[in-house]
Amino acid sequence: MTEEINEKYSGLDVWPVRDAVAAMYEGQVDALKAVQPAVDDIAKAAEIAAQRLGETGRLIYVGAGTSGRLSVLDGSELGPTYSWPFERIVFCMAGGIDALIQSQEGAEDVAQDGQRWVQEVNTGHHDVVICVAASGRTPFTLGALKAAKSRGAMTIGIANNPNTPLLTEAEFPILAETGSEIIAGSTRMKAGTAQKIILNMLSTAIMIRLGRVYDGFMVDMVVSNDKLESRAIKMVSEIANCSSDVARAALHETQNNIKKAILVCSGATVADSASLLDQVGGNLRQALAKL
Repeated sequence: MTEEINEKYSGLDVWPVRDAVAAMYEGQVDALKAVQPAVDDIAKAAEIAAQRLGETGRLIYVGAGTSGRLSVLDGSELGPTYSWPFERIVFCMAGGIDALIQSQEGAEDVAQDGQRWVQEVNTGHHDVVICVAASGRTPFTLGALKAAKSRGAMTIGIANNPNTPLLTEAEFPILAETGSEIIAGSTRMKAGTAQKIILNMLSTAIMIRLGRVYDGFMVDMVVSNDKLESRAIKMVSEIANCSSDVARAALHETQNNIKKAILVCSGATVADSASLLDQVGGNLRQALAKL
């Protein structure tokens, strides 16, 4: 469906630019609507993924072209936002990481390359493999999914066309049926938007389930610049109900570990804060309850 020509856009190249942009906007709204039916599937996949990952599992993103680039974008942001360890992220991009900035379109046609990637990174039972392809049949992505499945990994398939091999093969299929594009086959448009929304929701839900969020705060955030330091001080102050000066001092004492700083401001020593968090797998809410 993503390759179909939509007669609605006949003569698009001679439309007034305002009309073309308005049509593109409508397409973006449609992309958002296409994700709604998949909410339950996203939630189910996130719940099981968090359990599977545990303390050692990795998130492995697989894709080609736009789908691969969006996957890399999603995964690369988990480190600074949630302190997800870099060694627990793997990017399986058709054409390699160079394809992020220079298209390697032919690379997506080789299923064996996808299989080889999965084998080379020693994919196993605790890993969660997220495979993204608008068409639902990209050979590279499908090859990686099948190989990951055969090695016991949890497989999630995200596609924009129904009844396609990626969704059939994946243990947890997620469909956002976006239909034809305003420019036939240009899946960086509606399909790409829907994929980005799904990836955002999926990875964020996993991080929530893994205890890397408290209320609406990113309490595992890496404090790496002045803006984020101010945000961290505000978080500690609000959660621990203390002044900004007390929060700043606790962050300094705990080497900018937000969770530890909150516990220190709540009455724990630095050593106790570390011990409490270790006992509950890093879950701040449970650590505060123990305190």
